Amino acid sequence: MAPNLKDCRVSCKLSWEDLQALCRREGLLCSHLGVRKDNVNDYEVEYLCNYKKRKTQEFFLVKWKGYTESENTWEPRKNLRCPKLLRQFRQDMRAALLQANQPLDPVSLNPSIASFLTQKAKQRIQLQKWEGLMNQTCKQKGRIFVCNDVDLGGPPRDFTYINTNKFGKGVEVNTVTMGCACDDCTSQPVNGCCPGLLSHRRAYNDSGQVKVMPGVPIYECNANCRCGPDCRNRVVQRGIQYDLCIFKTANGRGWGVRTLQRIFKNAFVMEYLGEVITTEEAERRGVVYDKQGVTYLFDLDYVDDVYTLDAAHYGNISHFVNHSCDPNLQVYNVFIDILDERLPRIAFFAKRGIKAGEELTFDYKMTIDPIDVESSKMDLDLNRAGYEGSPIKRVHMECKCGMKNCRKYLF
Repeated sequence: MAPNLKDCRVSCKLSWEDLQALCRREGLLCSHLGVRKDNVNDYEVEYLCNYKKRKTQEFFLVKWKGYTESENTWEPRKNLRCPKLLRQFRQDMRAALLQANQPLDPVSLNPSIASFLTQKAKQRIQLQKWEGLMNQTCKQKGRIFVCNDVDLGGPPRDFTYINTNKFGKGVEVNTVTMGCACDDCTSQPVNGCCPGLLSHRRAYNDSGQVKVMPGVPIYECNANCRCGPDCRNRVVQRGIQYDLCIFKTANGRGWGVRTLQRIFKNAFVMEYLGEVITTEEAERRGVVYDKQGVTYLFDLDYVDDVYTLDAAHYGNISHFVNHSCDPNLQVYNVFIDILDERLPRIAFFAKRGIKAGEELTFDYKMTIDPIDVESSKMDLDLNRAGYEGSPIKRVHMECKCGMKNCRKYLF
């Protein structure tokens, strides 16, 4: 074991890859880092950043993992064992040459294209690290992917990915202390299960699709219930079940989210997570967000306008879901371990079948009267987006959803 490597990693905040490179540079062997006699002289390509051709032989400028850019070296193609990086570099180079209207079989690259390829490689590494961190945090069945083929922008700044809501100062939280005694919540009478105990019927069918109308609260089984994690009355709490991709939009709407898998109508898609704050704090933050021309404030006004969910700096993938005047997601209020009606969890379900590759959207003005709409005689078109009294704080922003029924402005 090389001396003091563990202490070095802590004090210098070095990654394992950097420590491996340090060992190889100094000729040190380390069983913990996998640096042995037979591979001490091996080097790992971090990215490729330039290209040239001499007669029929191709050369690539290599940035080595754990080494500085001043230590980059030109290497012939035969020396490189990184087919995925080579394939990606060629794709980026071809795209850059086409954009610059230059020959696709160059002898060398001009400095501007070489600089672009280096920035693109660095961006891809940053996005891959961000992607890995999000998947490590959420720990759910559905995987998160990241793609930016539009510009050189990296991960958002000042944003922390979270797996559960974060409660701010002044928010009173009381978790439920009892649950249902059902062994099988679907086969036993509903009046003994969580929804029935709160005078509601079960919200899901046997496939986990929501069967109550928007505006009707959903009560799932909680941590104190006798039923297990496979209970059919546990849907939102299982997290995202579909592979989703955060991608950069090409029409100036920033980041967006698309599904990589088919989603059936009424299926749970994701929860809107953020920092739960008081309405007073929301008003203060709203002034700042209005000046920035953005907003992630979602009023939790199921019964009283007391708390607001702010996903600006803390949130999950829902932070990146764009608005549409004709959305494919519908908002529902869900109660699980907190039954306080001032603190519903906000869940998105599919309004219709959603194809793989389709962008996910919800209407920022979508809200339903909290009165039980099944028993209400109000004449409401529940499939129509854009009810008055939005749960999202308003800033006067142009809508770019591109739908036929676009209202031209978000609010």
